[in-house]
Formats: sequence, C-alpha cells, structure tokens
Amino acid sequence: MNDLTRGERLQIMLTQEELDALDSWRFQRRMPSRAAAVRELLKRGLAAEGFDTAAGGMKSQDFGVTGTASAIPRGARDGSGGGD
Repeated sequence: MNDLTRGERLQIMLTQEELDALDSWRFQRRMPSRAAAVRELLKRGLAAEGFDTAAGGMKSQDFGVTGTASAIPRGARDGSGGGD
C-alpha cells in the first residue's frame, strides 16, 4: 500500500515528551516520516502478544506513550475490568 491509496486521516495529540520519544525512535531506525513511524509502531503493536486490555470508562488521557500519563489498573490487564 502506498500513500496514494490511504483514504483516511487520523489526527492525534501528543505531549512534547511523547513526540520526542517518537522522533527518537524514528531517527534511530531511519524512518522517512513521523507517519511512517506511527504506522510501523501500530503494525508492531497490533502484532504483539500479551498486551494489556483497557478497562471500561478509561479516558484518552489515561493512555500515554512514555508511561508517565498512563497506568492501566491491574484488573484491566486480565480482562476482568476491575481495578484495585
């Protein structure tokens, strides 16, 4: 798939710390653009096993890239939906 066949735009807001982490990851891997880096990270994340499941009622601000903005409650990790 190339850029000409992408019909949807996704806009996200990042903190400066998250943007710095993305740019650092991108430059270390010589990715051509931020968009390419985000697509690669999405691909890797979706292919990963053992990821945490979000609990119901969580807000977008509860999910951070660098770990400083997010903490998924332990009950959410096993799919029970409860925190402690």
